Amino acid sequence: MAAGKWIGGFLGLLSGGPIGALAGFVLGALFDTMNSDNGLIGDDDGHRYAGDSYQTGYAQSSSAQGTRNGFLFSLLTLASYIIRADGKVMHSEMEAIRQFLRASFGEVAVQQGNDILLRLFEQQKQMDATQPGTFRHTIIDCCGQLREVLDESQRLQLLSLLVMLAKADGHVATEEIAALREVTAALGLSEVELNSMLGLGSTSLKDAYAVLEISENATDEEVKAAYKRMVVKHHPDRVASLGDDIRLAAEKKMREINEARDLIFKARGL
Repeated sequence: MAAGKWIGGFLGLLSGGPIGALAGFVLGALFDTMNSDNGLIGDDDGHRYAGDSYQTGYAQSSSAQGTRNGFLFSLLTLASYIIRADGKVMHSEMEAIRQFLRASFGEVAVQQGNDILLRLFEQQKQMDATQPGTFRHTIIDCCGQLREVLDESQRLQLLSLLVMLAKADGHVATEEIAALREVTAALGLSEVELNSMLGLGSTSLKDAYAVLEISENATDEEVKAAYKRMVVKHHPDRVASLGDDIRLAAEKKMREINEARDLIFKARGL
């Protein structure tokens, strides 16, 4: 698969602003090292773009493809911040990203995604060495840009993938929770929604209530109503425009929401 088709050729509505600025550094440098065709990158339709000026191809991108590519680059960008929030990069977290990329886009995307993350880590070091906290402020600005161009369902799915990566090593550090809270707020989402994501996959009854975004004191009718709201809110069809792979991730999330409902219903004898 050519790099342009996977993530680099177009970022659509995200071609400008802080995300576009990061992409200019990261993807430009990446494609410079990847390509042997006189510094050119291409898509599967034969179009060619200069590695240091890939944005010239944006106008030719479909809106859906541009949103999808922007979503994927944004996922890696925010993941680079969450992963390093506790001051270290865990192998399990990197492997979770590799597995996601491998299942969704094939082996070529694994290496490219890994290289993008490494360059984002390096960019973070360079920015913070000049002025501590600069990369954090950039991430907050990126979230503000995403809030403008992605709808609520897409932002919720982005957050759920970030939480999945944070949980990959079996433990979410305090620093990672703090970083997730920052990102959640900047995306225009709530801490209740973050807690719901953190509770996914748990066998704890307390976490099951958090998944449905309700109190343990909720009535049976409130539990049923909460579940119906979650189905509407997180239905996989709402993110279908981002591609089959993202839809499959949303389907997994929906199954975990169903498991939380079943756990509560069983405890209540419903």
